[in-house]
Amino acid sequence: MEQRVSLITVGVEDPEAAAAFYEKIGWKRVDSPDGVIAFDLIGQTLGLYPLPALADEIGVDVGTLGRGALTLSYNCQSKEDVAQVLSKVQAAGAEVLKPASDVFWGGHHGYFRAPEGTVWEVAFNPFSPLAPDGAFRWNGYG
Repeated sequence: MEQRVSLITVGVEDPEAAAAFYEKIGWKRVDSPDGVIAFDLIGQTLGLYPLPALADEIGVDVGTLGRGALTLSYNCQSKEDVAQVLSKVQAAGAEVLKPASDVFWGGHHGYFRAPEGTVWEVAFNPFSPLAPDGAFRWNGYG
């Protein structure tokens, strides 16, 4: 697993209100048809996602996430890489919360909890292919 974070997803009660804050400080949204409000950063993307939907996607009770829940996302170059990364982090002591599986929006992902409690998503997003150096952009590189 390379040393990088691709996508920071923050579970929020009111995504539009949360987005309004970032827009007030000058950030610009990027197109996002799947219910995530996204802001491209330099080398990463910040995604705001409804907290109940995030809990449902991970497969845990919303109460276990608390307020301000977030996931750090590691995006892979291929669908097959997702299971390989999950296997590697599990061997290193992480708890796999959701094994690699296809997602309703057309990607492939799984989740793990690092030993200190941080929840990570490992994903392949065919609509946001990584640059050759692994850099991520919400809508991919052209």
